[in-house]
Amino acid sequence: MCDCGKTENYENCCQPYITGKAWPQTAEDLMRSRYTAFVRSEVQYLKSSATGPAAKEFDAEATKQWSSESTWLGLQILKTEKGQNTDSEGTVEFVAKYKTGKHTLEHHEVSQFKKDSEGHWKFYDGDSHVHEEGQGHQHHAPVKQVIREEPKIGRNDPCHCGSGKKFKKCHGADL
Repeated sequence: MCDCGKTENYENCCQPYITGKAWPQTAEDLMRSRYTAFVRSEVQYLKSSATGPAAKEFDAEATKQWSSESTWLGLQILKTEKGQNTDSEGTVEFVAKYKTGKHTLEHHEVSQFKKDSEGHWKFYDGDSHVHEEGQGHQHHAPVKQVIREEPKIGRNDPCHCGSGKKFKKCHGADL
């Protein structure tokens, strides 16, 4: 069975996307293949399947380290809006469960996808939060999309607190 949760085997499911032999036809299929790429530490695919803010903020080294040091426990798609073959934009809400060290975490995200000029789905941006499993968070409550009034802080930007550290090493370390 493929890591993305579908009942097909990897070779017939996400592998053609990750190896560049095919393109996902829906935003959900791209989301699933990106999850599989995290499971398999396929950083090049994660980079090439992103655009806009997601591509700008992409840190290949940190992604490789995080994906390879985590034990991936499953993907649950909660909701999709648009994102079909005939659409140009789509949204996928999901929970990815993983273990790092002694902690089992759940990454809950509402991801935005857009088609590029060639008609290929790309990950554009996402609003997410991570929490430890069993901490009383309800996953099935709808997540309201956050519209930022200020620019998004990138992982490698200076932390907003003025410490002089990168955001990912300061206040971003808790995320």
